[in-house]
Amino acid sequence: MAAACVSVAGLAVQAAAATVGSGIPSSHVSSVSVPVPQPPAPPSAPAGAQRQDFVPDLIAAVPGGITPAQLAKIRKLSGVTAVLPVDGGKVTVNGQSANVLGVSPQAFRPWTPLSTATSVWSDLTQGQLISTDAAARKLHLTAGKSYQVSAAIVEQVPFGGAAALSVPGADAIVNLARSAQLGLAKNFAVLISAPQANLSTLKSQVKSVIGHGSQVVNLVSYSLVTASQLPVETNAPAGVPANWLDLFQKSAAQYCQGMSWTVLAAIAEIESGDGANDGPSSAGALGPMQFLPSTWAIWGIDGFGPVGSPDIMNPLDAVPSAASMLCADGGGNPATLASAIFSYNHATWYVDEVLALASEYARNNP
Repeated sequence: MAAACVSVAGLAVQAAAATVGSGIPSSHVSSVSVPVPQPPAPPSAPAGAQRQDFVPDLIAAVPGGITPAQLAKIRKLSGVTAVLPVDGGKVTVNGQSANVLGVSPQAFRPWTPLSTATSVWSDLTQGQLISTDAAARKLHLTAGKSYQVSAAIVEQVPFGGAAALSVPGADAIVNLARSAQLGLAKNFAVLISAPQANLSTLKSQVKSVIGHGSQVVNLVSYSLVTASQLPVETNAPAGVPANWLDLFQKSAAQYCQGMSWTVLAAIAEIESGDGANDGPSSAGALGPMQFLPSTWAIWGIDGFGPVGSPDIMNPLDAVPSAASMLCADGGGNPATLASAIFSYNHATWYVDEVLALASEYARNNP
């Protein structure tokens, strides 16, 4: 299992390498990058505001597992704000191969999109399997039913539901107790958050720490390139954005000149994992940009979507609507961008996280 466990990070590495090296013209995956400014912080967030702490920037794995000493060294690298070791392995779920991570629900939750429902963490704590939407379809899983999982042992495991996991290559997660029961490899990989670091330099430093045979993936670059391939509209007609990256760029250009498209990219990743989890959230927010229905009634526009009533669930309407709302609140002016983001989600940590991730997108833009 220790050798097989590298498959989760390996899938991310292979997918990233295959995508980056696919010969896609640069005009399809990038536009002129506008560095995102860091204006003064807006007012303090209301008490009790929910928060997401970290966006994973790198994932690193090594066949023998990450040692405590190596984790300690990675934590001390310049720019690193948080690390999270995870168990993992390739197992069989409902008769099909799946890459499964073993995580602490409390520790892993801050690394996932805001829209991930509270019930997911309760189900995970109770020993249930949680998968991505894509994996749930591939594995033919239905919430509330139990399925055979074959690893070091064969066990019937209940399926809690689907959620965005923010870790490319991972199909599902279980808690640490279930991970140990199934025999997943301990600390097979580590997630690293480093929003202010040069990720190319950090990748080299992490590889130096964990040694020969290790794999380190830049998840920001991976997300950017993946966004340029994931369609938002199959067989999009002329003038309609065909993929997420194109949608972010065209929405900013048309609905908020002066605001970098990277702000929309950051919000979409934080809120829904680029449409991987459309909600509803615990507060009732819906769609890829997580609008409350009451807010959507004011700001929802047709955008690039079909003519008719704006669709909160359609990214072709939701992303332009977010751009329009941000612009009305000052998003097109560097001096008031932070306040505009604060209006989108009333929390100072949220503003900081969006600006940091947007800056990473700008630095990692091919």
